[in-house]
Amino acid sequence: MGKSFLTYSTTVILQAVANGYLYGFDIIDITGVPGGTVYPALRRLESAGYLASKWEEQSVAQAEPRPPRRYYELTRAGREALAEA
Repeated sequence: MGKSFLTYSTTVILQAVANGYLYGFDIIDITGVPGGTVYPALRRLESAGYLASKWEEQSVAQAEPRPPRRYYELTRAGREALAEA
């Protein structure tokens, strides 16, 4: 995914992650972009190397109780792409 593929939605999602909104529902809430757009975009951005992700510990999710969250963070390539956007 080169910079020519950064759409408005993907740029907004990268900006949300850069600002500390690190999981899907938070990104949806802050951006107003629908989940049907956010989740596929997160997968594409991760595949392109702009984001890295990890699942939280099951015990943390069970203590709240809710499903485990997948947390995202910008990679160096993601920071560069966001700066260019």
